[in-house]
Amino acid sequence: MSFLTLTRIQKSFGPVQVVKDFNMAIEKGEFVSFLGPSGCGKTTVLRMIAGFESPSGGAITINGRNQNDLRPNQRNIGMVFQAYALFPNMNVFDNVAFGLKVAGRPKAEIETRVKEMLKLIHLEHLADRFPFQMSGGQQQRVALARALAPKPQVLLLDEPLSALDAKIRVSLREEIRMIQQQLGITTVFVTHDQEEALSISDRIVVMNAGRADQIGSPFDIYNRPATRFVANFVGTLNLIDAKVVDPSANRVSIGDQGVTLREPLGAVKAGDTVSLALRPEAGSIAEGAKGDTALTGTVVSTNFLGSVIRTRMKVGASVISFDMFNAPGLVPPSVGETVTLRFTASDLLVIRD
Repeated sequence: MSFLTLTRIQKSFGPVQVVKDFNMAIEKGEFVSFLGPSGCGKTTVLRMIAGFESPSGGAITINGRNQNDLRPNQRNIGMVFQAYALFPNMNVFDNVAFGLKVAGRPKAEIETRVKEMLKLIHLEHLADRFPFQMSGGQQQRVALARALAPKPQVLLLDEPLSALDAKIRVSLREEIRMIQQQLGITTVFVTHDQEEALSISDRIVVMNAGRADQIGSPFDIYNRPATRFVANFVGTLNLIDAKVVDPSANRVSIGDQGVTLREPLGAVKAGDTVSLALRPEAGSIAEGAKGDTALTGTVVSTNFLGSVIRTRMKVGASVISFDMFNAPGLVPPSVGETVTLRFTASDLLVIRD
């Protein structure tokens, strides 16, 4: 049996249904990210797990026990908020100790546990500081330690890194993942940042308009998007309209160029239009590049993005982007130049909604 289960969860605010038949089974010790744009319902689901919102329908269970009628303080859940939510009149030690004091733990136990938590987040030397004397990254680590101190069954993190600058975000997300693995705590992480979700999750739930569009490993979510929404939202992706030429042979045309797909086209007929997905890093225009499939087009733009150079070429009515790794001496193609992009047919995915 899964450790944390959400069965047909629904939530409405007045006439507006913001979560619709949401189902999820999370294993003990798993790190799951809810990924999606603002307003998709991911934070609402998190708040229902925490007990801050009540489901309009469905059931939430933790370790086999129904949570629907339990108050937040009865659920043994740790929560880390986007805005830190530290007590400004308490120093670091007392902030971390707060939940233990509320639970009535003995003083000696509190002192030992707080020291363990401060060592875990590498802030033992700042125990006497107040929140205003610390950086945003340090404050968020204190918030994490406070959530973990009472030894919760489940850790919930609601966009905990969104207020931090880029470099701090990367280091802190790695630290959160390391601590989660070290403690083996079941964790649900809410974010709208694809890179965050892809880099630290065991599984990702891509949410769209109150539903889970796709649930899978980072590898599957990125390489095998199940819907047009997932394909558009996760990473950079070319969505290409192709006309079916011979469905039995998986033959399509992009512009006036024929392509044979590896993936079956399914229930379509000749003349139908299908959507294909191709990642920018899948192909190469280098001389001698390997691949069983090629598309030739005219370059319409070239953009320098640091480690890669992204070029866009027009093929029929479609504009296709492809990436080249930046290197000294690399000369990107010029606007108006004709280039041939080579890739393998298996890199072209058929998008089915």
